Amino acid sequence: MSEAIEAHRNDFPIKGFHHVEFWVGNAYQTAHYYRAIHGYEIVGYRGPETGVRDTASYALEQGDVRFIMTGAMSPDHPIADHLRRHGPGVRDVAIEVPDAARAHELALERGARSAYESVVVEGERGKWKTAGILAYGDTVHSLVENPDEMWPPPDFRLRKDSIARSIGLERIDHVVANVELGAMDEWVEFYERVFGFVLLRHFDDEAISTEYSALMSKVVWDGSGVIRLPINEPATGKRKSQIEEYLDFYHGSGVQHIAIATSDLVATVAEARERGMGLMSVPETYYDDVPQRVPDLEVDIATIRRLNILVDQDDGGHLLQIFTRMMQDRPTFFFEFIERRGALGFGEGNFKALFEAIERDQAERGNL
Repeated sequence: MSEAIEAHRNDFPIKGFHHVEFWVGNAYQTAHYYRAIHGYEIVGYRGPETGVRDTASYALEQGDVRFIMTGAMSPDHPIADHLRRHGPGVRDVAIEVPDAARAHELALERGARSAYESVVVEGERGKWKTAGILAYGDTVHSLVENPDEMWPPPDFRLRKDSIARSIGLERIDHVVANVELGAMDEWVEFYERVFGFVLLRHFDDEAISTEYSALMSKVVWDGSGVIRLPINEPATGKRKSQIEEYLDFYHGSGVQHIAIATSDLVATVAEARERGMGLMSVPETYYDDVPQRVPDLEVDIATIRRLNILVDQDDGGHLLQIFTRMMQDRPTFFFEFIERRGALGFGEGNFKALFEAIERDQAERGNL
């Protein structure tokens, strides 16, 4: 990494993903779904009972993964407008920084647009500082200064959850954006300029394509792996790509999926399937060449075949991954669960199988 890039990043130090906030139609029901099926503890609440009159929010936690589910209390709230246009989805991909006010100031100096000025969030348990900048579409990045590593947020009322049972999710691995045709390079340049990120991977439409559709993707990261941000845009194909379907139904750019790491994907997927989680499937023929394609894989082929887990390898090691089905009625947002056994990539060897699986779902919806 060049000295100029390193100095740029040192001016804007980043600790990692802090949390992700979803804007949803019913925060209560969404939080309880994530508790029952995905295993998140509901650890905090903010709403009318805590003095907040216009929204209701639930804070969730599993390992180091932290989510907030927020819904509006009236039809004229900005969240209601957001839902009308986009449906439920990710509003805020929050990033932890040592100094929120300084990070916000630097971001604006480097050409970012402000979502909101630096504020102090206080409660009985303490305080943190946060400021926000605008990203692709209607997505924002809150810049959170939380020296005491407090969760839930200080203005939330604590809740003790004795019901949730973890499925082994540990941390956010990467967050994937879908943007309009021609916008990918613009947003890559944005993250390089504002945060000092660098390009990690570049996949063109030949690498990510099927018989019918294609996409292009570039991955930016902070250089250490605590933040990875793949950015996708559609490419020309015979039929509508998954990215075009997303853009049509989300009505603009936004977060397509969040990849969450686990140290035992087999156990995670077995438990998720037991709870009835919808997961994508691949043809049986996918596993025929796994012993040749991933010869040193230390996992039972029959087990991953039964659970429909995808496998890949790169110079660093192996990778196991699986993708959920859509998390809402619109074909927009989903999750990936991933286990890295040394691999730094994103399952390049699985792209064709994955996108063919997505296309089968598209065809059922009549959108291919």
